Amino acid sequence: MIEEKFIQELLERVDIVDVVSRHIQLEAGEVNFTAPCPFHTETTSSFAVSRERQFYHCFGCEAHGSAIGFLMQYSNLSFTEAVEELARSVGMAVEHDGTDSA
Repeated sequence: MIEEKFIQELLERVDIVDVVSRHIQLEAGEVNFTAPCPFHTETTSSFAVSRERQFYHCFGCEAHGSAIGFLMQYSNLSFTEAVEELARSVGMAVEHDGTDSA
């Protein structure tokens, strides 16, 4: 299992705008970045990404979460896979607490 302390440190190091913009094109707004939601079919920009809050939210389908949640949903990754991918992107080695998560 991955320690909560490691997850918090990882989320402090990554920028959700950078993570999301590797997968979809974001437009800068006054406060948030926006785009059509990648999780449902639409033509409006109901998907918002907040750099300040490090959070995404779709006002259409209600998808929301952190950079980890985005990778899990967008790339169909497990929690551990998403954490490992984010950690690699910022040069961190994933730390496990020694217990089995199964």
